[in-house]
Amino acid sequence: MNITQSAINGKTVLAPEGRLDTVSAPELEKVVKDVIPTTDELVLDLAKLDYISSAGLRILLSAQKAMMTKGGMTVCNVNETILEIFEVTGFSDILTIV
Repeated sequence: MNITQSAINGKTVLAPEGRLDTVSAPELEKVVKDVIPTTDELVLDLAKLDYISSAGLRILLSAQKAMMTKGGMTVCNVNETILEIFEVTGFSDILTIV
């Protein structure tokens, strides 16, 4: 999995590409854990994400909880496939999707 990282005005944008599953989830988890202490707001750009498993959902939930005490977390550019997974699992009610 390739994860692009950029910082804009105190926001950190992470853009994972490909499949976020049991194999690739630890890579994103490490990046998220490294970023959370150093950012005011976290943005996950899912434009190039093809699939997300329960392992990926767990990382998003953990990041959301951690960022609640800071500037928050948003998820953007969610395609129909990922949005359907968010809706079925109830994550569309938990995450801030723009």
